[in-house]
Amino acid sequence: MTQIEAVRKVMEENGGYATLNYLYTHVLKVPGVKWETKTPYASIRRIVQNEQYFFKIKPGLWALKSYKDKLPKEVLSLMEISKNPKKEENINHTYYQGVLVEWGNILGFETYVPPQDKNKKYLEKPLIEYVTLKEVYNFTYDSIIRTIKTIDVIWFNSRKFPEYVFEVEHTTDFINSLTKFSQLQDFSVKMNIVAPKQRKEEFKDKLSKFAFKPIEERIQFISYDNLHNWLQKLNR
Repeated sequence: MTQIEAVRKVMEENGGYATLNYLYTHVLKVPGVKWETKTPYASIRRIVQNEQYFFKIKPGLWALKSYKDKLPKEVLSLMEISKNPKKEENINHTYYQGVLVEWGNILGFETYVPPQDKNKKYLEKPLIEYVTLKEVYNFTYDSIIRTIKTIDVIWFNSRKFPEYVFEVEHTTDFINSLTKFSQLQDFSVKMNIVAPKQRKEEFKDKLSKFAFKPIEERIQFISYDNLHNWLQKLNR
């Protein structure tokens, strides 16, 4: 079996689509395939860009062309959301939450999303089926916990402290997210905003406000398009 056949096989067995994360986990386990390279993940990314067999649904999510009209409705909705801006915001928000939770799990963190988001569907399953925590750890004062438990995605380390926090900002104001992050300024936590790349200047403008000076140098802007590259670097 060739490498491209292995990728197609994994996608077919998953209903005709897969996230890059899913491919990384399953393709290398297909028997009878030689991956004589030090960078098999890069090979997988190259393979899914073969337009003869595959097409891109979202950053990090690919499907087989032969399954384009047979994909699950939750996946098809990701292809149609641009027709409804409000629906687009909600679906994008949940999609990127799911991507971050999946990667947090693979990287060995405990993962959390807020109670109001747990039943929202990431692809075909609700987020609650992906996260490892139902509640945040009580690592500090209750007043801080009440605020940070509304953060979109938190990765907790083995010491039960937040190591990475993420807010997905599709169209909403950055101020609320930055205010949440400011509650963590006394902790060694990496703060990240995930948003469309065209919003970066708006983000920088909001971050420059006086109230956020203590955390200004600690917050990273990650565009949707660059998110998987950023996550893959963490996995090295």
